[in-house]
Amino acid sequence: MSRGVNEETGNRDVPRPNVVLLSLLMATLVAWSGLDAVSVAPNRIVPGQGHAAWEAAGWPVFLISLAPLLAVLALAWRPQRCRLRWALGLVVAMLAALPAWLALAAARLVEADLPQARMGVSAGVWVALFLLLLALIELRTRLALSRTLGWSLLLVPLASFAAWLTFGLEPLALRQEFLARRDGFIAAIVEHLLLVGAAVGVSLVLGVALALAMRRWARCRMLGFAVLNFLQTIPSLALFGLLLAPLAWLGAHVEWLGALGVSGIGAAPALLALVGYSLLPMVRNTFVALDEVDPGVIDAARGMGMSRGQVFRQVRLPLAAPVILEGIRITTVQAIGLTAVAALIGAGGLGTFIFQGLGQAAMDMVLLGALPILVMALLADALLGALTDLTRQGEAT
Repeated sequence: MSRGVNEETGNRDVPRPNVVLLSLLMATLVAWSGLDAVSVAPNRIVPGQGHAAWEAAGWPVFLISLAPLLAVLALAWRPQRCRLRWALGLVVAMLAALPAWLALAAARLVEADLPQARMGVSAGVWVALFLLLLALIELRTRLALSRTLGWSLLLVPLASFAAWLTFGLEPLALRQEFLARRDGFIAAIVEHLLLVGAAVGVSLVLGVALALAMRRWARCRMLGFAVLNFLQTIPSLALFGLLLAPLAWLGAHVEWLGALGVSGIGAAPALLALVGYSLLPMVRNTFVALDEVDPGVIDAARGMGMSRGQVFRQVRLPLAAPVILEGIRITTVQAIGLTAVAALIGAGGLGTFIFQGLGQAAMDMVLLGALPILVMALLADALLGALTDLTRQGEAT
């Protein structure tokens, strides 16, 4: 909120319009009104026919759906704090009502005598959903809500989606893709999480060891950061390709590596590449966190008779924990996204659905792989961010 004091009258000026919120809501209004909201196809092979929002659920429902958008636009024009709270409530309500609107559209458009018929979500709904989520973030920032409270606001739309997915959204194409590949989907999630967990775990151990070595030896610091920065410049697909030949040779000529399943394709090159990409944020955050602990605190701990190990475990490491956790958060979110690319070299994971869907021009299969990756990244960001906030609050008290 931008507000000031009138120098002539001494009265407070009214807040200036929130340009960000106005732009987001205007774009939402255009997308919702001008783009196809859903598409309906008699089966998986035939391309679907697009329907705009007013065709899908009827003009009365369409006009009703515009009311909260226009209300938030009006509230954003004079964004006092109480108005922003109302706007936040309306944005959450619109997100929660979206699954109900999709269920109504499915009931109107999908013929009951065509059991293979399916309804896909089109650009209008995706763009509106994305812009409303951005509006939610903008309102959370303006109202200075905590990260935990901000994420908890999403529980209402998620609960609404889960409820309507069970009752009313049976023709949804994404749901039908999931039901057809339920076992493979669960296996892909497990593979994805195992790869991410292994990459983050290995990079955490290596990162802490490298950061400690860099603090002790200056040459190690210069060489280490140079190598890690160079690794970040290599595109992920190129790095997978570079690892293929040496790992295939090692798997064929070193017996115990071959017994472990190391080869040019599969999990081994994927894990190595993920660890390589994860090391820079992990090492940099750990190094900075340990190096920037107040020297006065360290001197005080030594003056109390603490040994070198006690100073590290009881003083330096707890004070550095929030920044180290930030490094783990960044590394985890980055690894969740990069693991999708590893499916190209046979490492499995949710990226398998993405690339199979692209090959078959089946966008619902692409979404079946992409949406869980997005959810995983958001959950990791929220949980690790909340943990970081807790450690910072512990330091403050």
